[in-house]
Amino acid sequence: GFIEIETDGQSKRIGVTRVHMEEDAGKLTHDPHRGFSRVDFNRTGVPLIEIVSEPDISSPREAAAYLKKLRSILRYLDVCDGNMEEGSFRCDANISIRKKGTTTLGTRTELKNLNSFKHVERALQIEIERQTEIIQDGGHILQETRLYDPDKDRTRSMRGKEEAHDYRYFPDPDLLPIELDEDWIEAIRKSLPELPDEKRARFIEAYGLPAYDADILTSSRELADYFENCVRSFPQPKSVSNWIMGPLLGLLGTRGVSIENSPISYDHLAELLGLIDQGVISQKIAKNVFDEMAETGETPKAIVEKRGLVQVSDTDILEAAVRHVLDRSPDEVSAYRDGKVKLFGYFIGQIMKETRGKANPKLVNEILEKWLSG
Repeated sequence: GFIEIETDGQSKRIGVTRVHMEEDAGKLTHDPHRGFSRVDFNRTGVPLIEIVSEPDISSPREAAAYLKKLRSILRYLDVCDGNMEEGSFRCDANISIRKKGTTTLGTRTELKNLNSFKHVERALQIEIERQTEIIQDGGHILQETRLYDPDKDRTRSMRGKEEAHDYRYFPDPDLLPIELDEDWIEAIRKSLPELPDEKRARFIEAYGLPAYDADILTSSRELADYFENCVRSFPQPKSVSNWIMGPLLGLLGTRGVSIENSPISYDHLAELLGLIDQGVISQKIAKNVFDEMAETGETPKAIVEKRGLVQVSDTDILEAAVRHVLDRSPDEVSAYRDGKVKLFGYFIGQIMKETRGKANPKLVNEILEKWLSG
């Protein structure tokens, strides 16, 4: 099989050699400062899946993109939570380089202690530079396993790399062969949920979203579900996307929580957007309501009613507010009519202050334009 990645706007397929099951032998945590490693046997015997990729990756950025895409797929399938820092998604990287114009790869090294995408990308880069420098100086690369030290930003030798025969592989007589027939494989294929690439394409096609929005909204299945649930209640996809990618993800990032633990439910967000769309509240007031929703868990309607935040759309009231602002600003009115059109924003600000931010912005613009051109 393969996994398709995208870097710098270019798509590329990375082949998957095989997927096999193993038992977890434990976890090593390396402490470069104190010079020793800790062995954690808490996960010993726990089944794990090892996915081996073809040597199709040609840069650290491609490696990070491949891992992110792979993790996204595994999360969509509920295979694992994909948290590298906790060890539930790990990566060992084999690196070998070749001279330009040749096809034969040099001796490879294996990198371990890569517990974040950032570390993977950086460790690969400095190991490539290390190998390049050795070869340019006339040296030879040793086949070995190396550890990445993020504090010193370097790799260091851990042990000589064994060949396959050194592992002394042999068939386990207690494990019988398992035959997987085509009907069973097809049944599994049909039971698979919509995967990230398919969902991204559908979001662009069905909802008319830009690729950037679709990328973010499909980055996790839970976020995609939140978006679609919200759109079902408030069918304006781009507005929903803007509020999720802006205020909502900003809030979640500040609090350090995931979308599953969002203090604002999708139905409450849809209700808030409905109030804006109906002209009940302005965008500015909506942001204040959003903040209070996050703190109290109350519905937007309840907050608006409790605080008397309903937007003023009565033209008589707005006309009076516009006249009042213009009457006390004769110099600015004269300057505006002489060509200083940027003062229009000043007048809008004064009118919004006059109405305590409750004036309908669209109506205010129309009334103000009428009075200033009169």
